Amino acid sequence: MAYHSFENLEVWQSACRFTVNLYRGLEGWRDFGLKDQMTRAAVSIASNIAEGAERGSDAEFVRFLHISKGSAAELRTQVYIATRIGLLEESLSQQFIEDLKQISIKLHALIKSLKPKT
Repeated sequence: MAYHSFENLEVWQSACRFTVNLYRGLEGWRDFGLKDQMTRAAVSIASNIAEGAERGSDAEFVRFLHISKGSAAELRTQVYIATRIGLLEESLSQQFIEDLKQISIKLHALIKSLKPKT
């Protein structure tokens, strides 16, 4: 794959923007356990993209992209739970879910582009 740095990857940029928005959206939360889980999952998405990109092989990169995709799914689940128990407003929840789905789509496309053609 031809890229100069993980910072140039659109999916990494999207994941970082999402994480900042999540932190802002959870300001003032008093449920520290769920907040901690959610922020860790969000940070994990961008971090695993970066770590995988720096591993030096497409196979390793793909492995870390799958981990990132898993973190996005984990976080979507947590957003659904937070909404259902009344911690997260519906409008913010919908935005987070849509953003996470778009990140997952981008991750899937990147994974597909890195896998060897058979």
